[in-house]
Amino acid sequence: MNVLRFYLELDKLYPKSLACPWDNDGLMCCTDPDAPVQKVLVALDATRKVLSYAAENGFDTVLTHHPLLFKGPKAIAPDTATGGRIIAALQNKIAVVSLHTRLDAGAGGVNDCLAAALDLKGPLNTFGDAESPALGRMGTTDITDGATFAAHVKTALHAPAVNAYLCRPVKRVAVCGGSGGDLVLPALTAGADTIVTGECGYNLCIDSADQGINVITAGHFHTEHPVCRRLAQLAEEIAGAQTEIICSDMALPLS
Repeated sequence: MNVLRFYLELDKLYPKSLACPWDNDGLMCCTDPDAPVQKVLVALDATRKVLSYAAENGFDTVLTHHPLLFKGPKAIAPDTATGGRIIAALQNKIAVVSLHTRLDAGAGGVNDCLAAALDLKGPLNTFGDAESPALGRMGTTDITDGATFAAHVKTALHAPAVNAYLCRPVKRVAVCGGSGGDLVLPALTAGADTIVTGECGYNLCIDSADQGINVITAGHFHTEHPVCRRLAQLAEEIAGAQTEIICSDMALPLS
């Protein structure tokens, strides 16, 4: 299977129609759409570390959640972050495919994987805002104590720490991987007593707790990394590719 067909098969599962209107993802970088997809490296981000590893180990494709090109670069030069990544991919003939908010909203994507990692019970319901009405997921848990549930989140996601703004017992839990601040109040409106997300502003967290919803933040990387297994599975099933998952998080805790 070639690069273009690989992307089009992914697009069937996670079409652009699921993405937020401001998003930019898809086939991000490719020197030859007809090149075969045989070895796929999966990561949250196509960082220089990830692209260097791909080049050194013979990967022809990098499959990520976060877009390689999110905002238009002002220059493509080796001394700029995005420019250096683009040059590294092109020089080593590595195709980069990214599925962003469409993977958040789509079935089996970021938020389904996050709900599964937290052992939330279904059936899972979707919720969201006017821009993306089915972005988040909501299920239930048997862990009713807020502090105990926050500790469960930390352990389940292998997070170095979590922040918990607690105001009530836990039962109905909403999840939104990454930056989920915009979905905190929609989660409350949808019936959640708790939301787990990656990051959310301090003032919004304390205001939301005052309004009646627990907010637990576990880090952008840690709430989205579970989807990497799903991406690797798709690369294996669609292209018959050899796959590997690499950690792209640059903000690892100091020991």
